Amino acid sequence: MIFRFGLFELNTDAEQLLKTGLTVRLQPQPYKLLCLLTSQAGKVVTRDDIRTTLWTDETFVDYEQGVNFAMKQVREALGDDADNPVYIQTIPKRGYRFIAPVDATARGVPQPIQLNRPGTDFNLQKALWFNIAELRLAEESRRQRQRAAKTAALWGGLALAVAALALAVAVLLWR
Repeated sequence: MIFRFGLFELNTDAEQLLKTGLTVRLQPQPYKLLCLLTSQAGKVVTRDDIRTTLWTDETFVDYEQGVNFAMKQVREALGDDADNPVYIQTIPKRGYRFIAPVDATARGVPQPIQLNRPGTDFNLQKALWFNIAELRLAEESRRQRQRAAKTAALWGGLALAVAALALAVAVLLWR
């Protein structure tokens, strides 16, 4: 099965996540978590569902911390932000929902997974999602440019202050 969303392609047969054709490395548990979320796109996946998917009953781990860690790794792989999600929405005290439109392909036959939004065409949902994602990415890019400009201005100001101090010391020593 191949799940396509945004710039990503998740191939469950090859157990591979690709971003614009390049492999994105994921550990086994975060990979399983991403498979679960994309296969249930638009639906709430409970933390208990995640626990049973990632661990057997004989496994003794701190499930809450394990789920949080796996989710963090999935979000890092997708470049997603929990506070401003494009792909995975946190449902407090319940679980997570994969919110990006997903195209699923089995044996070469495309089968869009519906996102349980009655009255909305899947292609329209996909177009809207891409626009929202592009706007969020553009906003993040703008913020990064602003931070870089502020940092450059700070270093420039610091360099100017050091130069002025060196000039003042040189003038004092010259006299």
